[in-house]
Amino acid sequence: MSIPQSLLCIALLIAVSAFFSIAEMALAASRSVRLRQMADAGDVRALRVLRMQQQPGRYFTVVQIGVNAVAILGGIAGEGALTPWLHTLLAPWMSEAAAHTLALALSVVLITSAFVVFADLAPKRLGMAEPERVALAVIAPMEKLLFAFAPLVWLYTRSTDWAMRALGLPMQRDERITTDDILAMAEEGTRAGVIDRPEQQVIENVFELDTRGVTSAMTPRDRIAWLRSDASEEEIRLHIAATPYSSYPVCDEELDRVLGYADAKEMLQSVLRQQPLRLGEGSALLHRLLVVPDTLSLSEVLQTFRQKGEDFALIVNEYGTVVGLITLGDVMSTVMGGLVTPDDEELIVRRDDGSWLIDGHTPMQDVRRALALEEPPGQEDYDTLAGFLMVMLRRVPRRTDCVHWGGHRFEVLDVDNFRADQVLVTPVAGSGADAADASEKTDTPL
Repeated sequence: MSIPQSLLCIALLIAVSAFFSIAEMALAASRSVRLRQMADAGDVRALRVLRMQQQPGRYFTVVQIGVNAVAILGGIAGEGALTPWLHTLLAPWMSEAAAHTLALALSVVLITSAFVVFADLAPKRLGMAEPERVALAVIAPMEKLLFAFAPLVWLYTRSTDWAMRALGLPMQRDERITTDDILAMAEEGTRAGVIDRPEQQVIENVFELDTRGVTSAMTPRDRIAWLRSDASEEEIRLHIAATPYSSYPVCDEELDRVLGYADAKEMLQSVLRQQPLRLGEGSALLHRLLVVPDTLSLSEVLQTFRQKGEDFALIVNEYGTVVGLITLGDVMSTVMGGLVTPDDEELIVRRDDGSWLIDGHTPMQDVRRALALEEPPGQEDYDTLAGFLMVMLRRVPRRTDCVHWGGHRFEVLDVDNFRADQVLVTPVAGSGADAADASEKTDTPL
């Protein structure tokens, strides 16, 4: 063949090889979720691609037959395509043998480079960038090739299946989508600007409900607003006015002796009807209160709310002592995060100097996420930042106590009822070993 004919033959072979490369990559990279969406929208080609993904062996057999055939033909055609022309250029500058050898080597390098770039790298990159669209475009010709090469496809497919079974290798791709897959896709969507950061946070929070304990989102015992069963009508009115909520636990003299709960709307209706407010046993205003153990996860609490038809519950420990109160709103606030939390109620506040002011009741998982911390020690022993400080200090925190961990300095600014209430977190450049510093600088009593 003449040089133009050889070059035309090589160009055709590159085009054929590029088709097989892009077809192979498009099928492998196509997302099943996206294809199902296209199929639901009425694109029948998407269904054909999905069926091919479920049994891809025959498809890839045709691809390999085509790629290897093109490689063999390319080697035959490429050897004589550029060698004579390059030999003519090099002959005046060196011996005949050297010119022939160098011309052959350069011809092989140039032809190989053309195949690598235009028949392999560029098509595969396109197949990765637009996998679903490319897969839909090539599915029809690939099905025709499957029919044309059916005998060879059957032989090679059966041989490959036998080899895979003999080696104990998986025969099909695992299409199950895990939690990690969803979180990774959400993160990629945030990086691409498709998903806002708060929306990504909601997705992460939903999957954390199974791992977050109920105590991480509860209202602690010392903040629970409750009513005494023997309280007078005036005392009940004053208490509701001072701490307005929709429901109140009703207890016999102390919080651990729970009788039930009273609904604020029902009490208001009683007042409007000029009926007496009585919360003792046997009162029509007293309802059975849901009580859950402190070992439940937020997911289990949410399921309990749904089963019982309630929207709040008291939390007790193994000794029957009330440790806190959890509401449906608390669980939803944990999921929604900053989307529903007013600015003046944020638990984690970033200051202008790069430090953080964090409420001690903040779940440690939120603190880790905000500060990009590694897993802290003994995390199974606590849920909140206050608990972390107590474990690290090995005692009840005092004002100005400091803990160094993960390149940050945690300083206790305020203590409320033996619990770290406000904590200042400052990045520490070049910090040494993480340790607890039981500061003795304070003169402020507990």
